[in-house]
Amino acid sequence: MNTLYYGDNRDILRKLEDESVDLIYLDPPFNSNQNYNVLFSEKSGEKSAAQITAFEDTWEWNPESRRWFDLVLQSGGKVADLLDAYYRFLGTSTMMAYLANMAPCLIELKRVLKSTGSIYLHCDPTASHYLKNLMDAVFGPACYRNEIIWKRTSSHNDSKKWPSIHDTLLYYAGKGHTWNPIYLDHDPEYVRKFYRYEDERGRYRLHEIIRTASMGPRPNLAYEYKGYTPEWGWRMIKQKVKALDKEGRLEWSGSGRPYLKRYLNEQEGTLASSIWTDIPPLSGQAAERLGFQTQKPEALLERIISASSNHGDVVLDPFCGCGTAVAVAQKLDRKWIGIDITHLAVKLTKRRLLDSNGLKEKKDYRVEGEPTDLEGAKALAEQDKFRFQEWALGQVDARPVGGVKRGADGGIDGKRRFRIGTEEYMTMLISVKGGGVGVKDIRELRAILDREKADIGLLITLEPPTRPMKTEAADAGHYEYFWREKHLKSVDKKARSYHPRIQILTIKELLEGKKPDLPVTAFHNATDDTFQTAPKSKKKTNGNGELHLD
Repeated sequence: MNTLYYGDNRDILRKLEDESVDLIYLDPPFNSNQNYNVLFSEKSGEKSAAQITAFEDTWEWNPESRRWFDLVLQSGGKVADLLDAYYRFLGTSTMMAYLANMAPCLIELKRVLKSTGSIYLHCDPTASHYLKNLMDAVFGPACYRNEIIWKRTSSHNDSKKWPSIHDTLLYYAGKGHTWNPIYLDHDPEYVRKFYRYEDERGRYRLHEIIRTASMGPRPNLAYEYKGYTPEWGWRMIKQKVKALDKEGRLEWSGSGRPYLKRYLNEQEGTLASSIWTDIPPLSGQAAERLGFQTQKPEALLERIISASSNHGDVVLDPFCGCGTAVAVAQKLDRKWIGIDITHLAVKLTKRRLLDSNGLKEKKDYRVEGEPTDLEGAKALAEQDKFRFQEWALGQVDARPVGGVKRGADGGIDGKRRFRIGTEEYMTMLISVKGGGVGVKDIRELRAILDREKADIGLLITLEPPTRPMKTEAADAGHYEYFWREKHLKSVDKKARSYHPRIQILTIKELLEGKKPDLPVTAFHNATDDTFQTAPKSKKKTNGNGELHLD
């Protein structure tokens, strides 16, 4: 079954079988000139004042980076030799930390990739030259196929240097790998210049069907047809020439020389090359944009997956982020495996699969690594309170606010926006507590609710609430919501509903399926605007049973 994993991909990959994957795409976060891992921006395009930094400490030279570095060195071989040389050159730099963390990941990817499989590593020029050597050491120079250049943006001003407008994809594949050529539309200027004629079938160009002297004589191609006998013969046997003539696909010159009509609509197009300038980056208005800062366009993944895999093949993305590779693999009828180290990314991918493909967890795919019971939730809270907080917010479809490990959230861990029908949006603020709780936590949440002028406050707690906490929450009163329902053949009807202004939910209750008390009517549920909705994907096949996308 298709699987979405939460956790460190180096640990999860070890659980996968040898040679079980047909295609790997990975886009590991790295950029030395900016915070490459900011996940979200506001709908206006501006970065949120409370940004989510998912991998904030990932590429620092710290004990964890040193541990992975030592493990690779202990294994020996070409990868260890290269990493050791990098260390002597780069020292304890950010780049060295990045390479020390990437090396064990690539080693595991090599193990799970089939000998006939393909891998695409997406990076920027900051690290591509280091990664090229690392990929050679892991997969072997003989498996190198291409360096693909993707023009990801238009030209812009960079201080005292040529503007950087491209990303690099390093493409490696084993012997017997899948290759489905990708054809693009013909260049308009090429069409104008060469396809100069047109009839009821469409635009066409003329093509020689007689042989030249350099091709030499062939007895079976030496014959007379309609009074014309080429000096060196024809390119086609007589029966084929007669058939083309009968179909009206030959055009005869004034000298009696025949030419074949090659119609534009019957040609495959221009073969895609290693420089991709026809796939624009996602604009702020793009329907598929989910607010994920480094989100790649689906067209990019469609090209890679279509070219290097077939229906039913397994596609793996070990840094799945907002799930573009996973979603496209699903659309193209491939099996898939997605891995990410943040609960936020896993949550976003699950929502995307539901919105775009109608897939439901447990029914259509499984999720591994997230807590499924109270003991698992307690273990996560003890292991990493920030990841626990992220996971808990996902249980109520809330988005984190504030920077991870920064404590700059003003006492609030998450936010959820909702509305009924076309009414104005309402806001619920969430605080998550993984340890002991008391009445002071309710008082703080109530004060923040007043300060932010929010509608509802929710406290998520691992421990059961005390009686004073429940009393304090009840004393905060209710949120009163007025709504309208329009019935057929009736006038507008006004009504109201009441909802606790301060609500408390335990992790146990959330795992049992209990949800926050939000406004709902007989005709409308609360519409969520916390995360952007992915557009529906459509599948269709042509007459040959090949899958195509709208």
